[in-house]
Amino acid sequence: MTAPSHDLDLALARKVLDAQPFSRLLGARITAFGEGGATLEIPLREELRQQNGFVHGGVLSYAADNALTFAAGTALGGAVLTAGFSIQYVRPALGVTLLARAEVVHAGRRQAVVRCDLLTVDAEGAETLCAVAQGTVLAANA
Repeated sequence: MTAPSHDLDLALARKVLDAQPFSRLLGARITAFGEGGATLEIPLREELRQQNGFVHGGVLSYAADNALTFAAGTALGGAVLTAGFSIQYVRPALGVTLLARAEVVHAGRRQAVVRCDLLTVDAEGAETLCAVAQGTVLAANA
């Protein structure tokens, strides 16, 4: 993201996400953005699963990383980079859609701590928590 914070909105966030070839490959879309939070959604197709039929952990990690960074961008401005994050897998991910809901826990001038819940949604719309991530995001111009 490269715009100043006062110019950030959902439309710009969608353009930024769409500019990432890997995000397009996964079919990721950003559905909420602003006020310290961001939500990414990924439709879950066969190619995103591992050998046992569960969503691959790399897909969950990707979703957490991008959601954490987009959420931090709402607090720090558009030029941000993930400094690091950890993820805890709490149950195998099964469903038709993956949601990554991130929220800024604390933000200073140059860094933000962000939490992300990763949930799967089944065909009936029921959500199940499958992983939790937390990370630190830095302002790139700091």
